[in-house]
Amino acid sequence: MFVEIIFAITLGVFAGIITGLVPGIHINLVSLLLVSSVGFLQPYMGLIAIACFIISMSVVHSYLDPIPSIYLGAPESDQVLGVLPGHRYLLAGHGYVALKLTVIGSLGATIMSIIFFPVFLFIVKYLYDYVSAYIGYLLVAVIVFMILRDNKKLWAFFIFAISGTLGLIVLNLPGLENPLFPMLSGLFGISTLLISLNESSGIPPQKIKTDLKIPKKLLLKSLLSGQLSGFLTAILPGVGSATAAVISLQITKNLGDKGFMILTGSINTVNFILSLITLYLYDKARNGAVIAIKEILPEINLSVIILFLAVTLIAAGASIYLALNIAKKFSKLITKINYSLTIKYVIGLLIVMTYILTGWKGLLVLVVATAIGIIPGIVKVTRTQGMGCIMLPVALYFLL
Repeated sequence: MFVEIIFAITLGVFAGIITGLVPGIHINLVSLLLVSSVGFLQPYMGLIAIACFIISMSVVHSYLDPIPSIYLGAPESDQVLGVLPGHRYLLAGHGYVALKLTVIGSLGATIMSIIFFPVFLFIVKYLYDYVSAYIGYLLVAVIVFMILRDNKKLWAFFIFAISGTLGLIVLNLPGLENPLFPMLSGLFGISTLLISLNESSGIPPQKIKTDLKIPKKLLLKSLLSGQLSGFLTAILPGVGSATAAVISLQITKNLGDKGFMILTGSINTVNFILSLITLYLYDKARNGAVIAIKEILPEINLSVIILFLAVTLIAAGASIYLALNIAKKFSKLITKINYSLTIKYVIGLLIVMTYILTGWKGLLVLVVATAIGIIPGIVKVTRTQGMGCIMLPVALYFLL
């Protein structure tokens, strides 16, 4: 059993590298493919080992996922808010610093989530139903506060309203699979790349800094904010990582780009680890990977959860080494290629992936979302207003 689990963890690490670095290939897709292949795999690998593969892959994915977001501007849905600050770091010659900040966030989140796991277990067990009943009102309060705190309130309201309307249409569009991919790629991916292409002449030489001066107060504030975001994502249906990040940003002020990148790195990791709580207590899954584990293992006891946490720590150790070394190679490579051509290639890749994953309807969504995503950069409004595409539909879901 021990050798089998170690082998599964190793395979999961390699799978996480692929899902983390290649835009459009997500752990949810691989996890669901595994569920359909359990009958074939079971003679060679036990169910517990297959679940450990998914755990390992998910953890590595959460550490490597920011790399394409920072260096290519091609984020997964969980990394959309990190595109702009990450790209700013890259254009200032500090892409590696941005990635290192997300790794610090992921590592801190891993340690804190496991330490606080018993506490969260208690909170979810006794407060889950009570908190769920008020999530709609909480989201409305966050939306109002988010708009009012912007310097250009009318523009902020307009962008939130139009992106929210887009979200309501797209998420209810019949026959459109993977609706978040084209919508978020347009709002936060291609729009950012187009603005960058227009304003920047190229990527400067990247500096590989090995030491970072992060005030302890900022680090703690960012990590606690990440815990809150991941906690909300893990326990509340319909609230994704990006939405939870927006909620945390309204509560936690003055993080700056450093703190924000730490927060961005921590959310996915916290979300995945704390999703194990709802799986254990209520047999409910909050993301594709945990859904797959639920399908593979009909009964999950405390011993299995402890094993999963141990696998998480092992995968996290491998992830730190992989993320930092891959980022160093990206930092050296990115300056040797034509920046303008790189952006055009990434835009082309996103268009192709959109067509493959969502068809012509997805392409139409991508175009409209890109047009909306450009507006905040032109009128100088906070880009988080674009999260109306998810926040408005989720708020209405809870209220109506």
